[in-house]
Amino acid sequence: MTMERSIRYFERCGAANTGETLRLARERADALELRTIVVASYTGETGAGAAAVFGGFDLVVCGGVCGFREPNAVAMRDAHRAAIEAAGGRIFFAGHAFGMIGRAVDRRLGGAQADGIVANTLRLFGQGAKVCCEIACMAADAGLVCAGSEVVAIAGTGKGADTAIVLTAANTHTFFDTRIREIVCMPRA
Repeated sequence: MTMERSIRYFERCGAANTGETLRLARERADALELRTIVVASYTGETGAGAAAVFGGFDLVVCGGVCGFREPNAVAMRDAHRAAIEAAGGRIFFAGHAFGMIGRAVDRRLGGAQADGIVANTLRLFGQGAKVCCEIACMAADAGLVCAGSEVVAIAGTGKGADTAIVLTAANTHTFFDTRIREIVCMPRA
């Protein structure tokens, strides 16, 4: 059996593509009958937007790591958090699967770490594609998605969302079991 699918390529990266990315991701999730959506959202703005689009889905929002920019703090705004939770979305904060201890070693001692190599290789497809793979691992590590299940992962370049991927999730320690099944949309830039 063969399939033909279209991929939407955005001319530019960034938040201007968020609405269209969420719409396309919803369309693809419906077509594939996928109910689990994983979204990267530091401030919660993209997560709140996803909550409005994915009502009735199992929405998992990755808010990044507590203390990333400021000790003991997260960047998620209370109003966005409330909107996500009111829609039934689950929020979690976790260390970046592709960069926590490796980043610490690199800062202290220098040199490439395996997680940095993986991250930079995935960035060949764009920052959003790297983050989609990363948040799927982080959500599996947190027990919020089942390893081995297909999910729609949504992320972006900087702020907002410009990339949506259908993938089979894996835990970080079994990352190479991850399978990118489809690219729904991504920036061409």
